[in-house]
Parts: sequence; C-alpha cells; structure tokens
Amino acid sequence: MLTVRLSRTLESRLNRLAKRTGRPKSYYAKKAIAEFLDKQEDYLVAVARLEENLPPNPVDRAAGQLGLDPRH
Repeated sequence: MLTVRLSRTLESRLNRLAKRTGRPKSYYAKKAIAEFLDKQEDYLVAVARLEENLPPNPVDRAAGQLGLDPRH
C-alpha cells in the first residue's frame, strides 16, 4: 500500500483522465511508476557501466543477447 500526495493540478489532471477513460486513478499511477522505474533502472545500469569503465554494449549485440532481431 502506498499513499501519495499530489498537487491540486496533478490531482485534477488525473481525475479528468480517469473520468474520460473510465479507468481508475490507480491504473494510471501504477503505469506512471512502472515507466519511471524502468527508465531509472536503465539509467543506473548505464551509470554503473561508465563508473566501472566497461565497454559500451552496441544495440545489435544487446538485441542478440535478448534473442531479438536488431533490424526490426
């Protein structure tokens, strides 16, 4: 369980979005937090690689490691 205090402006925007889409406010809060965490985790991995002087991981190699076709 998490309680978050939003500014009036953010609360108003979130209420408006929830009403327009028929989804609960918690749906959008969860999506926003998940997206933020994904970005922060990616950022922290990149910073760690820089701090450890590790070589860059090119997109095509990363895609191959994930079993993806880098041309798509």
